[in-house]
Amino acid sequence: QVFLAESGGGMVQAGDSLRLSCAASGFTSGNHAMGWFRQAPGKERDIVAAISWSGGNTYYADSVKERFSISRDNARTTVYLQMDSLKPEDTAVYYCAAGPPSPMDSGIIIHISGYKYWGLGTQVTVSS
Repeated sequence: QVFLAESGGGMVQAGDSLRLSCAASGFTSGNHAMGWFRQAPGKERDIVAAISWSGGNTYYADSVKERFSISRDNARTTVYLQMDSLKPEDTAVYYCAAGPPSPMDSGIIIHISGYKYWGLGTQVTVSS
């Protein structure tokens, strides 16, 4: 069974940086695309960034382009989200997600329905 555990959230001021980590366990076979989502109070859960199994393809929501960077380690069991120049509107619970296993590197997954596994989330609060 796949488990995802996020860490690295916290309370920072506008302009600061944070690095979120997502440790995955239970990847026994197949390739898993992964992504980061966020959900602010009263709003839907939206995609922030996505990365393919190989790490060669990435996607960013317009609101975080040029500020956030997604990456994964060589073992492909940890995914990172480097967040720079944080803004108050980035305040949300950030969730890590993994897609279903695929026999090949099937690219990135953008839509929420494409993800099968979810972490419990980590809170990011940015004050002005």
